[in-house]
Amino acid sequence: MGTSASTPPTTPPAPAASVTKESVISPPAECPMHQKKMEATGCPMQKEVPQNAESQSCSGPAHQERAYEYVQCPMASSRKDDIDPSNMMPPPNQMPAPDQPFSLSLDREESKIPRADSGKNWVYPSQQMFWNAMLRKGWKWKEDDLKPEDMDNIIKIHNQNNEQAWTEILKWEALHAKECPCGPTLVRFGGKAKEFSPRARIRSWMGYELPFDRHDWVVNRCGTEVRYVIDYYDGGEVDKNYNFTILDVRPAFDSMTAVWDRMKVTWWRWTS
Repeated sequence: MGTSASTPPTTPPAPAASVTKESVISPPAECPMHQKKMEATGCPMQKEVPQNAESQSCSGPAHQERAYEYVQCPMASSRKDDIDPSNMMPPPNQMPAPDQPFSLSLDREESKIPRADSGKNWVYPSQQMFWNAMLRKGWKWKEDDLKPEDMDNIIKIHNQNNEQAWTEILKWEALHAKECPCGPTLVRFGGKAKEFSPRARIRSWMGYELPFDRHDWVVNRCGTEVRYVIDYYDGGEVDKNYNFTILDVRPAFDSMTAVWDRMKVTWWRWTS
């Protein structure tokens, strides 16, 4: 889901009198000969990390724990084992794309959605991170006549959609306020745009449009994990609050509790 991060200043070259034989024959950092050394010692951009950073990262994704200062090392951004299981995304990449037409903000907004087992909230991606994520998914920016203000609007719409989804989840979770007085927290989420839910398919057979996106969110209800299905439908023009999406949010049929919740809410809607 702070202030912009920046790359540490480059260390000035050592005086000629202090140059050693080892430094003269050492290949540059970009050379493949340094790859194994990089993996062993870590990225130079991550050197100045507090000593307790390792213990902090155990409580959640690094880009959430240190969202306001973390910059992904470009030499390690493509490793498959870096995929974050909480959102199925690689580490945040704040580096501009090679053919990017304009600079983008690195600022990130903190959401109102509590992150499980951390005591903190999820943090939304910056404009630069969102741009890089779209490129990674195959988006071709040259096919769209985008301007810097367009990315600002896209980020605001994205963030508002998530806040709206969490508000709808809280309505369902209100049914369990007694058993979970502290309220739910978000454990993980993932997009399933190509996997239409059974409900969405049935609606399409009845003549309604299919959703343009789907997410599955897993929340922690005071020790119990509950999966929610969210279908996103086009709601027309974007309003002044950056709302344009119609959300269909409901607990998945993963338990008898979820089945009972949906039966109760359906009855209330028909009788109200």
